[in-house]
Formats: sequence, structure tokens, C-alpha cells
Amino acid sequence: QVQLVESGGGLVQAGGSLRLSCAAPGRIFSSYPMGWFRQPPGKEREFVAAATWSGGSADVADSVKGRFTISRVNANTVYLQMNSLKPEDTAVYYCAARTSYGSSFRYGYNYWGQGTQVTVSS
Repeated sequence: QVQLVESGGGLVQAGGSLRLSCAAPGRIFSSYPMGWFRQPPGKEREFVAAATWSGGSADVADSVKGRFTISRVNANTVYLQMNSLKPEDTAVYYCAARTSYGSSFRYGYNYWGQGTQVTVSS
């Protein structure tokens, strides 16, 4: 059983910043993507960003491009730096990892964190 441990959510004013962290203790995802999804209140879960450790590939959703940065600091840890936050970024953010290859980073995840709440006030 792979456990993804998230931290870093909270309440912030619009224009502020937060950094989310996710670690998978004892598990290596060096060749596979780790990333972030979010589920706003009353909406479907959506892709935010993902990246690999080896090769340095990444994908970022258009809605957050230029404001959010994803980074893989090692083979089992991923960060999401969120700047210039907007009220519409309010959501539960989920860390995700997978053990399969594929051309898209937006699907196919088989491991999920418990979620961390991010609330952006206007």
C-alpha cells in the first residue's frame, strides 16, 4: 500500500502564495509522473500539474500556467508552488502518482493522497 503524504494547504488572501508538498515514503517514482489535481466545491476533480523526476518533463493546466510551478526535488517528493492565488483556486488539492508510462500526464493515476484544503478569500 503506497501512502502519499500531503501538507501545506490553508487559508490565504487573494494574491497570496502557498506551497503544497507531497511525499511517498519508501517508494520511488523516478520514471513516472507525480502531480496534483484539485476538486473545487460542487465540481469535478481536475488536473493541475504533474512532472517526472528523471527526464524533467512536466505538464501544467492552462488555468494555472504562469502562477503555479511544479517541482520534483527527488524521486518520491513533489512540490506545488502556488502564487497569485485567486478565489477560484479554492479547492481540495490531491497529490497523485502512478506506476505506468503514457504520453499524457493528465490520466492514469493509481495512487492518491488524502487531500488538503486550499481556501483563497477575496
